[in-house]
Amino acid sequence: MKSIQSHSHSLISNDNCPVCYQSSQRLFQKHGYWIRHCQACKHHFAEVTTSPVHVNQVYSEEYFYGGGAGYSNYLTEAKILRKRGQWYGRLLSRYTQPGTVLDVGAAAGFILQGLIDCGWQGKGIEPNPDMVNYACTHLGLSVDVGTLEQLQVEERYDLINMIQVLGHFFDIRQALQVASLHTKPGGFWLIETSSRESFTARILGNNWHMYSPPSVLHWFSPSGLQQLAGQFGFYEIARGRPAKWILGSHAKSVLRYKLGSSSIGKNFTEIINIIPDHLPLPYPAEDLFWVLFQKRNSTTTTKEGKKG
Repeated sequence: MKSIQSHSHSLISNDNCPVCYQSSQRLFQKHGYWIRHCQACKHHFAEVTTSPVHVNQVYSEEYFYGGGAGYSNYLTEAKILRKRGQWYGRLLSRYTQPGTVLDVGAAAGFILQGLIDCGWQGKGIEPNPDMVNYACTHLGLSVDVGTLEQLQVEERYDLINMIQVLGHFFDIRQALQVASLHTKPGGFWLIETSSRESFTARILGNNWHMYSPPSVLHWFSPSGLQQLAGQFGFYEIARGRPAKWILGSHAKSVLRYKLGSSSIGKNFTEIINIIPDHLPLPYPAEDLFWVLFQKRNSTTTTKEGKKG
């Protein structure tokens, strides 16, 4: 697996929505970046000009070890993330047999490892070289350095796995075009992302924790994601909410980052510190959803007999 050499490529060349191409307007600012609102399909996206260099800057060692909007120590979440991959492996077994998978944003390979436990033959792609080195050296996985937007391979896969990466793509249309090209006819996309139409997102408004540019650049609704996938020849097979757990250290890091400068954050600092670092905590997944899409192919039938 190899990647194309980095080149400058803008996330948006104008203010049009990347999902439906219609006009958008500025909604509010977050961390110094404007969040835009599509007037037609209601998609939210960051007003940011990015490139492959942006990926290297955002997903540096600081993201995986520095706390804040990222992780205090990503590697400590190995067991939780492997179990999450196994959970998705069992979910996939309802709709298809295990085959070949490309795990996008594989990080240290823990979710990929969980899918392999369930019979999948896995490869991964991840922009952080140290995470890739860990996946290859310590877990014996096949993971390469790179981004989906730049991927250039001969293989086509039965499944492209995109768990919590869709909102991070620096060029989402290029990323999904590449994903479609490398998905076999009748193959699948498994996507997990946050829902801007969730109760949590609507109640918190501009303070919703997922509004965190420049790391997260897109915020979807289920219908908007369905519309976007349809443009690349995929239709929805199933949808639901994931089972997700995080460690206490990760939860504390995020809470401090989001609340630390506010009066509420200062009042809760002592309470937050009580949480043990290695305590697994259920993530209230009301604002997350997963979707399984299948590539259109009239001759292919899913495990449950649904034709494309």
